[in-house]
Amino acid sequence: MRILIDIGHPGHVHLFRPFAQEMEKKGHHILFTCRQKEFEIELLEAAEFKYISFGRHYKTTLGKIFGLFKFNIQMFFNAIKFKPDVLLSHGSIYAAHVSFLLKKPHVSMEDSGNMEQIRLYLPFTKVVLTPFELPENLGEKQIRYHSYHELAYLNPKYFIPNNKILRILGVSKNEKYAILRLVSWDATHDIGQGGLTVNQKEEIVGFLSSKMKLFITSEGNVPDYFKQYLIKIEPAQIHNVLSFADLVVSEGATMASEAGVLGTPTIYVNSLARCYNEDQEKYGTVFNFRDGTNVFEKVKELANGSLKQKENHKRILKDKINLTSFLVWFIENYPKSKLIMKKNPEYENRFKINNGLYSK
Repeated sequence: MRILIDIGHPGHVHLFRPFAQEMEKKGHHILFTCRQKEFEIELLEAAEFKYISFGRHYKTTLGKIFGLFKFNIQMFFNAIKFKPDVLLSHGSIYAAHVSFLLKKPHVSMEDSGNMEQIRLYLPFTKVVLTPFELPENLGEKQIRYHSYHELAYLNPKYFIPNNKILRILGVSKNEKYAILRLVSWDATHDIGQGGLTVNQKEEIVGFLSSKMKLFITSEGNVPDYFKQYLIKIEPAQIHNVLSFADLVVSEGATMASEAGVLGTPTIYVNSLARCYNEDQEKYGTVFNFRDGTNVFEKVKELANGSLKQKENHKRILKDKINLTSFLVWFIENYPKSKLIMKKNPEYENRFKINNGLYSK
């Protein structure tokens, strides 16, 4: 089988990495396509995947419209050369449009519910795989499962934290540290949205840096005062960083969820709610705020309390399925797999994570 996977965000590389590795072991051929937004290329190269980059993504509205035509054309001609049997993505408009032109199925993962994107790809997509908690009803094409995208690569079958990251960070064994994740607010779904104000960020930075070691990771530029805290690691090491952190404050939904499934107490600050972050709140790993109001109080509470939530982490693993193993089965057996899931949604229980141990 030949599978083209389109990447629109660094998190998508993580999402599909174990799937691609499993499929390549089985003899399938994988090609990644991407636009360079942040660390996509570095992550693809670290995993030694075959990929094609279509250049930098566009940030302005006019640029995004131009990019829709440009990237569709680039993907179309590269897909003709690769001859995929199926196209796979996380809500890629380009993969959906090209799959329609090639008369090949497009399978989309979706956990964000960004309707401005969904409306553009759904008519050209055969199946949309979504978490059970996603509130949007996407019709007959939607198949729900009990998991988070982050568990596709952060469950114990695929990820074991490496404490060598502490030496790289310059953190001693018993020294506490926190992560502050800032976003650039230039994605289409970020229009009209917001998180922490400048004053709120400064207040949090001042407090956390006085209590423990602080590292900042940011999609865009930061004030001069923050630059001393910018983290200096290879992008592929970020999950080790999150795993050993004592606290994460994030405007980004993906990193908040990643930290949460690793059992690290996390505060998510964004006016745009995400179903997976809200679901993690019932496990006590992610605390959701629509703006910066009262965030500082929560930061102080968590920083002064018992931070690690590993028991909550185990509860998550017990309740969810191994999304990568489910996806491998689904793609290898498509379209029969779609019919199976429609007829018997509980079939997903074959892919349960049991206390961190995968069982078929």
